[in-house]
Amino acid sequence: MEKKERLLELRELLKQYNYEYHTLDRPTIPDSEYDALFRELKELEAEFPELYDPDSVTQSPGYEVLDEFKKVRHDKPMLSLDNVFSYEELKEWSKKITDVYGKIEYAVEYKIDGLAMNLIYEDGKFLRATTRGNGVEGEDVTSNVKTIPSIPKTIPYKDRYEIRGEIYMPKASFERLNAQRRSEGLEEFANPRNAAAGSIRQLDSRVAASRGLDGFWYYVPDDINASTHYESLLYARKLGFVVNDTIRLMDDIDAIYKHIEDTIAIRHDLPYEIDGIVIKVNRYDIQKELGFTSRVPKWAIAYKFPPEEVSTIIEDIFITVGRTGKCTPNAKLKSVKLQGSTVSYATLHNEDNIKDKDIRINDTVIVRKAGDIIPEVVRSIKERRDGTQIPYVFPEVCPICGSKIYRLKGEAAHYCINNDCPAKIVEGIAHFASRDAMNIDGLGVKRVELFHDKGILNSFEDIYTLQSKKDIILSLEKFAERSYQNLIEAIENSKANSLEHLLFGLGIRQVGEKAAKILAKHFKDIDALMKASSEELSQIKDIGPITAEAINDFFKDEHNAKMIENFKFYGLNMKYLGEEVKESVFSNKVCVLTGTLEKYTRSEATAILESLGAKVTSSVSKRTDYVIYGNEAGSKLDKAKDLGVQIVSEEEFKRMLEE
Repeated sequence: MEKKERLLELRELLKQYNYEYHTLDRPTIPDSEYDALFRELKELEAEFPELYDPDSVTQSPGYEVLDEFKKVRHDKPMLSLDNVFSYEELKEWSKKITDVYGKIEYAVEYKIDGLAMNLIYEDGKFLRATTRGNGVEGEDVTSNVKTIPSIPKTIPYKDRYEIRGEIYMPKASFERLNAQRRSEGLEEFANPRNAAAGSIRQLDSRVAASRGLDGFWYYVPDDINASTHYESLLYARKLGFVVNDTIRLMDDIDAIYKHIEDTIAIRHDLPYEIDGIVIKVNRYDIQKELGFTSRVPKWAIAYKFPPEEVSTIIEDIFITVGRTGKCTPNAKLKSVKLQGSTVSYATLHNEDNIKDKDIRINDTVIVRKAGDIIPEVVRSIKERRDGTQIPYVFPEVCPICGSKIYRLKGEAAHYCINNDCPAKIVEGIAHFASRDAMNIDGLGVKRVELFHDKGILNSFEDIYTLQSKKDIILSLEKFAERSYQNLIEAIENSKANSLEHLLFGLGIRQVGEKAAKILAKHFKDIDALMKASSEELSQIKDIGPITAEAINDFFKDEHNAKMIENFKFYGLNMKYLGEEVKESVFSNKVCVLTGTLEKYTRSEATAILESLGAKVTSSVSKRTDYVIYGNEAGSKLDKAKDLGVQIVSEEEFKRMLEE
């Protein structure tokens, strides 16, 4: 496979793996493999900068927000961390900083294996808890996080206070939970991280409250109360937040690496799971000078612990089929404990991997994992073979639909290319109906699968015929008149969506959410887009020749063209409905909101300002143009006055909007 083709393949793979891990809490590959693929993609993207794609996982810190939760925009992007895996890489990262600043003091912290969380307080009261999501906006899980006893419901702090950390499940809580599930005949959780994430994403807060969750808090964005990261954590502890007392201030990389080795040795003795050590530049002024990439801060790094290994027996090998039709072999294992969780399955990746490692049914194998659900088989232990081992023969047909499967030229994987394969259909329709696409509440994967099994949902177009299938739908278990009406209403509402939602939902290769909006804004309606040549498309900023060709190929397909005509018949909007940014007094201005506004929520005011071309930030500086304040505004208003920044009351803000 050529390097450019490999680059495109990696983008699709990592996008799916990212979704499985962060959004579904069901990863299908080990962390170590994801990290290796991620690094390979970064290297290829550096080699081919002309293939830059803003939707690549290397450019985004987060993941898709679940449909079940309200989206909330972060005041400041919630980024991820870059990883290193060796002493040499850690030293290289540090050297880039010390070459400029000399000897540096670092805050060295445990990397808690849980769910990243952002807390907001207003005038001392707990306002909201939000997951990382895609880094720009996350899931509002306030009602569940409020049930965690250690999280303060009020703090002695006037004005807005934001703090970030990790919600985790202590090992003792994890063991109790799985013991309870065993007694009830329920499937056990694989590990504490996924148990914590699943608990926070419960729709019933009583479930979250019963799970024994806890949290550590480790970052205060734009903290005005401290000049260093460590001071900000001491202040957070004073306010009532639980800050891990293992944090150390260190200024020598060799000493830090020794601390890492010591921690690896005692990690299993800790009452919670950790999967690495985080090293942060302590001084805020240096942090600000170092800045950020699109997905990570340059002033912090995570040293990931090496994966651990155990031996077990492969009882069987079976195939699963993904949304793209990729057929992945998996091992059914004799259950084994690995890093505190029970492992029963492992990925075998592809046919070549099985052959190269000579992996057989009934083999004793080495299994490795780095905090994920489905680990990988590293190798077979041939010395333990006793004659009962059976070489695996890769199937010639899809286990889901029975169609012949193919190994494409230059590919390691096999694919089911049957467009009517149920596995591909179900995943594709669920994506079309997802919140960022057509936003049809009530058409998640499980329900799509149910409707498909009943023969009433086999294509995107079939969604808009479900109203005629009322009798069938109401005959299904747990489907009452109200849920049916809610579904039909959501389907009808989706017809009015702006064009970019439809384009994203179609699943056009290379067209993510951002590219869909760029195309919709440029062409205004779908007919103009369908007529555009590859050359015309490639001239659009951020589209590029590969994406242009994919779009052109999609709309040239007769089946897809017919689908668009059917959508028109069903009354779907085919035009871009978004407004262009208007010129206003706020255009290209930096604004800060503080205090409680009566007419607008904080998110509404932010959206209005951004629609007018303003940049909304959370801290006041000399670069701030306007501070818009409401009732009981505090330190930000005082700072604005001290700096001579123009202050705007809510009444003045309303008047300026009307001008």
